[in-house]
Amino acid sequence: MSDNAVERLRKIDTCAVSDALDALGIKGTVMGISSISVQRRIAGRVQTVKLGKASPDIPKKHLCSSAVDAALPGDVIVVENKETEIAAGWGGILSTAAAAKGLSGVIVDGPARDADESRDVDFPVFARAATPFTARGRVAEHNWNKKINIGGVAVNPGDLVLADGSGVVFIPQKHSDDVLDKAEEIQGKEVAMAAAVKAGKPVSDVMGGDYETMLVSN
Repeated sequence: MSDNAVERLRKIDTCAVSDALDALGIKGTVMGISSISVQRRIAGRVQTVKLGKASPDIPKKHLCSSAVDAALPGDVIVVENKETEIAAGWGGILSTAAAAKGLSGVIVDGPARDADESRDVDFPVFARAATPFTARGRVAEHNWNKKINIGGVAVNPGDLVLADGSGVVFIPQKHSDDVLDKAEEIQGKEVAMAAAVKAGKPVSDVMGGDYETMLVSN
């Protein structure tokens, strides 16, 4: 079944959404996470995973596997992996499984590995860094399908997420209509400004006259 909010989000970039979040006073923009595999925009509903320090008390299971199994086509796996600067919070077998299920991508607040393998199966992986280090003995899955924190932003299962070359933005479910409406309005203004520049209007006039009022609703 089509998700209208996700379809709308796919047509916008993170900059327009970030501006909309600013205009509405909603925290949702995250810097420093970028693609390490396929270079394309991803958008979808969030399925969450929280990783933490490995411990004998935590049942042994492969991290993120339950989230991948439960996710629906088009979903995005979002992983909190802050306990280590070296150990991967995602890897190639997970990318293969996620691609086979038709998931849109994964976003890891921390390192991920097997970037080449993910690229080979055409699966987008966004992360803080690429790493060859395994998670074994370093991190473990503490929970999934619960609230997590990504770059200082609270993220819940079912929220909307968009990632592209500029960064990552999260939209809380309860604010999705307002944020999408505002982002579409902002993007429309940017398209008109670009058209004015292409038509010969001086960019100083376009940026000076229109840019500073872009967030103000008509």
